[in-house]
Amino acid sequence: RMEGITKSFPGVKALKGVSFDLRPGEVHALVGENGAGKSTLLKIMTGIHPDYSGVFEYDGAPVHFRSIRDAQEAGISIVHQELNMMGDLTVAQNIYLGREPRVGPFINERRLNADAAALLDRLGLALDPKAVVGRLTVAAQQMVEIARAVSEDARVLVLDEPTAALSGVEVDRLFAVARSLRDRGSAIMFISHRFEEVFALTDRITVMRDGRYISTVRTADATVEGIVKQMVGRDVD
Repeated sequence: RMEGITKSFPGVKALKGVSFDLRPGEVHALVGENGAGKSTLLKIMTGIHPDYSGVFEYDGAPVHFRSIRDAQEAGISIVHQELNMMGDLTVAQNIYLGREPRVGPFINERRLNADAAALLDRLGLALDPKAVVGRLTVAAQQMVEIARAVSEDARVLVLDEPTAALSGVEVDRLFAVARSLRDRGSAIMFISHRFEEVFALTDRITVMRDGRYISTVRTADATVEGIVKQMVGRDVD
């Protein structure tokens, strides 16, 4: 739960008392025009911008993440539009990068691949743990990022414009994985400009405009016209 979040940069007040809450077992969309403040709020949530004012609670207790590691250790992971994969490493090596199972000083490759295979199977992802990530499609690489987040026991997963480079079939696969995680109790924050995706996937929608919180509505009660009007502040034909 974020309440009254305010953040300024030199000459710019990026967030002006913004509120946002995210519940277990839901997909919550954050929408707004470019410059509305979505990315700034996201960076506060994930520890990239530690300097701000306002209330940030996690599991009902006040928190103040001062680094990405702080947020990750609390169970918050992000999948960016720009993928952050090691192209020369395998799927399994990327998923457990820095957390590889070891036997003494050596990486236990057999267990590494077995753990990755079990995780991918649980997520319904038909990926070879030994495949080199750089040879996979963008969609498959994105699934590897999600698998890595899940492997870190992420309770909150932030999907930041995740479908920008995906085909229709690939989007369907991503949404199936997101729904599966939601149904297991994960909280998912979904940032997108594509309304058909927002209405197909999410449970609630929060609208921001010019650095301010505008509203939060149940997706089932919302319309595209109503959301667009709140985003731009006027009727749009």
